[in-house]
Amino acid sequence: MQNVKEMPGRSDARRNVVPLHSQADQLAEELDARGIIVLPSIISADQLAGMQRAFDARLKFMRWNHFDGYRKTEPFRLMIEDVLMLDQGFVDLALHPLIKQILTRLMGQKFALTEAKGWKSKPTRRDFHGWHGDSWYDQAIATEVHREIKVATYLTDVRSGAFNYIMGSNRKRHPFDVKRREVKDLPLSQLKEVTGPAGTVFMFDSSGVHRQAHPVLEPRQAVFYAYHDPSIPLREMDVTSYRYHPLLLNAAFLGNLDEDDQRILGFGNKDQYQPTFQQNDRPPLSYHAMLGLNDVRIRLGQARERNVNRVKFLVRMLRRK
Repeated sequence: MQNVKEMPGRSDARRNVVPLHSQADQLAEELDARGIIVLPSIISADQLAGMQRAFDARLKFMRWNHFDGYRKTEPFRLMIEDVLMLDQGFVDLALHPLIKQILTRLMGQKFALTEAKGWKSKPTRRDFHGWHGDSWYDQAIATEVHREIKVATYLTDVRSGAFNYIMGSNRKRHPFDVKRREVKDLPLSQLKEVTGPAGTVFMFDSSGVHRQAHPVLEPRQAVFYAYHDPSIPLREMDVTSYRYHPLLLNAAFLGNLDEDDQRILGFGNKDQYQPTFQQNDRPPLSYHAMLGLNDVRIRLGQARERNVNRVKFLVRMLRRK
């Protein structure tokens, strides 16, 4: 596979890197046929370091009150949402010329970046993320298997718990979860396992059957971008959860965007926008308990401040005497 220059560290230099069209043609053809490709090196060492630092910073705390951090909705993974807010490298990767060329060959001009999030997987021997295709659109009204392409990158070296994909399983049927009794029927001779160092980038058709392998012997950090046509009706659970909300962006990272970049990032696109959205589910009892404890902490802090001010006032008065 022919190498492409590493992506430069500054966003204004990003568009000066123009991969050969023949390379994009070859990779797009392979992705269409097999459902997955591993890209040549397109992340520089400096960019990777910045992305790793920003991601690690969000792993220090769970998101709560004024703390920015991770969400935890399952035992073995921590979720980092809206990674485009964190570092310039995440934005540059999403808009890399080679990635855009491949996406354009497969989806024309009807695609946009609809999700950008990452996960830290904890070491475990549990098979907690089984075989599946990504069911993102409303299959009840779909007349075709809609195409969604995801771009993924590892932020840590991955030797275990790697991404697995059944090559050639893409767009054969609507995406679905593979039941345990059906795993024996998978054509595992077509399995592609993506191991590699931090900075490895790959693309896959999310309709194909894939999973995170087990066991996970070392912590794994990975980021995934989803690209699809935002006008396609979504499945109900993703509408009610507002999963594909308009992207949250950091203005500091958006200099020198051309019209195509703005379209991909969804500038002005309100297809999936929900005004005054509120979650339908009720917060758990632990949420209310934490609110109560935080209120007590604030009141105690204010009381302490008042007492300290009183003591300072008394000290000043005694000194004047």
